[in-house]
Amino acid sequence: MAPLVAHRNMECLSASVDDYPEGIILPIDKPYRWTSADVIRKIKFAAIRHFHKKNLKVGHAGTLDPLATGVLLVCIGKATKLAEELQRHDKEYVAGISFGATTPSYDLEKEIDRLYPHDHVTEAAVRTVLPVFLGEQEQVAPLFSAKSVDGVRAYELARRQYKEALREGTEFDHADADLLSRQRIRIDAMELLDFRPDGIPAGELQPEEGASRRIHVTDNSALHLPHADIRVACSKGTYIRALARDLGEALGTGAHLDALQRTRTGGFRIEDALTVEEALRLFALSD
Repeated sequence: MAPLVAHRNMECLSASVDDYPEGIILPIDKPYRWTSADVIRKIKFAAIRHFHKKNLKVGHAGTLDPLATGVLLVCIGKATKLAEELQRHDKEYVAGISFGATTPSYDLEKEIDRLYPHDHVTEAAVRTVLPVFLGEQEQVAPLFSAKSVDGVRAYELARRQYKEALREGTEFDHADADLLSRQRIRIDAMELLDFRPDGIPAGELQPEEGASRRIHVTDNSALHLPHADIRVACSKGTYIRALARDLGEALGTGAHLDALQRTRTGGFRIEDALTVEEALRLFALSD
C-alpha cells in the first residue's frame, strides 16, 4: 500500500487516521513569506483536531525559504517515514534573478550591500552563460542557509557576522561562505524564460496579501537592474540562491534572487498542489 496523496477534488478526510495506514501526503503550494514551519504548524493543528490524536506526526520533505513559493510536501502519520526519500527527488524551479547587485543572503531578505557594473548583462549574454552550469559540479551553500557547520546552523553564524559588520561599520564578507563545505550537485536543465533589461516594476515581484510581516523584504525596483526568469531542473541539495550568485560571477557582475517558485519535486507538480486553504478544507476547517 502507498500513502494517500491528497488532491483538490477530494472530499473531507475520514475522521479516523487509522483509515490511512500508510499516512497522507499533502502537496502544498507554500505561500509567499511563510516559512515551511508555518505551513506545518497550520496543517498539524488542523489534523490533530480532525483526527483527535495529540501525538500525530506531521513533517515536510524539503525546506523552502520564506521568500520562495511552490511545492512543499507535507507528510502526515506513517508517511513521515518517507520524508527523507521524498527529499532526495530531483527538483525544478523558476528563479527570478536580478543582476548588478548582491545582498548578504543572496535574496531580498537583506538589503543590497554592493553594486556592480551591469550594462554588459544582456539577454544574449545570459543565454550564452547558462550552458556552462549544466552537469555535475561543486557548489558552496550560502551562509544564510540551514546547512550545518560544526553542528551550528549556517544562518546563525551568518547573522552573528552580519550584525557584527553592521556594528563596526564594515562590509559583510561574502568570502566567509567558504566556511561551508562544498557539495556535489547536478543541474540537468536551464532555460531562459524572460529577460527584462530595466528590471521589474515595483509591486510586481510577489503578492502581499496574507503575507507575514515577520519576514523582511527589500524593494530594489528603483534601481532598474536587469532581470531574468530562469527555469532550473536540478538535483536535491542545490541552492538556487547560490546559483544566482554564481551566475552573476560568471557574467562579471553581482546577482541575487528576487523571486523563486519550486514547480516540481519528484513527480509532484505545482499545478497539482493545494493551497493552504484547500488543504484545511480536507480537515473540515476553513482557517
